[in-house]
Amino acid sequence: MLAVLLGALLGVGGFTFQYAEGLSYLGAAPGVCINCHIMQPQYDSWQRSSHHGVATCAECHLPHELVPKYLVKGLNDYHHSKAFTLQDFAEPIRIKPGNSRVLQENCRRCHGDLVEAMVAGAATDPDAVRCVHCHAAVGHGETLGLGGRDRGEAAERSRR
Repeated sequence: MLAVLLGALLGVGGFTFQYAEGLSYLGAAPGVCINCHIMQPQYDSWQRSSHHGVATCAECHLPHELVPKYLVKGLNDYHHSKAFTLQDFAEPIRIKPGNSRVLQENCRRCHGDLVEAMVAGAATDPDAVRCVHCHAAVGHGETLGLGGRDRGEAAERSRR
């Protein structure tokens, strides 16, 4: 009985890993971000953005040190797969506080020489204005709802 249960678990897990293109998540290619969820509008706008030639999704949204990078990547992958499997994510998708801190650190890593005096407290003060407060559309364009529609249009369609 235990062998059957273990075999079923391994079979379902292996199928899911293959179906979800699991190996691709170990890399940092931007196309991975659109494998299984609704980031297509953000990916498309990144391709047209000024950051396209100099920064990938991982370079902005993950720490750059090896161990923290894979810890954050693993946590994000778990939360993303859980949210999209259970369909319990906020709409539109919003960045979580820990990921917001990573993003802020990476903005400052690349642009620190230009903005250091302006955002000096942004690394430690939880109420500090983040770079994305003024530059919310950088890399992603406008905040869109499910399927690339703005929230008002999506809400209107759901009422019909």
